[in-house]
Amino acid sequence: MSAGSSVAVAATFVWLGLVLAISFLEAPLKFRAPGVTLRVGLGIGRLVFRALNTAEAVLAVVVLIALLVATPPIGVIAAPAVAIVTLAAQFLFVRPGLTRRSNAVLAGEDVPRSRAHHAYVALEVIKVTALLTGGILLLTT
Repeated sequence: MSAGSSVAVAATFVWLGLVLAISFLEAPLKFRAPGVTLRVGLGIGRLVFRALNTAEAVLAVVVLIALLVATPPIGVIAAPAVAIVTLAAQFLFVRPGLTRRSNAVLAGEDVPRSRAHHAYVALEVIKVTALLTGGILLLTT
């Protein structure tokens, strides 16, 4: 395995671990903790997801550069590319709506529940699947 492939594998699995830990463990559990109100949970979530998304963007760039260096077969590149495009879709299309809603809730406004959360979770599932597939494929090259 080349150095580029090794870096791509490592970055892919670190990225996968972050998404699983934050999106599928921390996010839903924080609202079940005693004394955590919706406003407090949203405030915490905004900080945590801002940090997660920053780390994801850095890891996406690392994976992209590592793939350019390693030049694996196109079929192997497809899965990480799906993860990167999915992340971009979350940044560009879903997060702005979620941010507007959380701003309104934190400002004390009574706003209806958002379906954007369902879109975000669906994209997270796609991203997790792509990262797992990509990491496994990269290990086999």
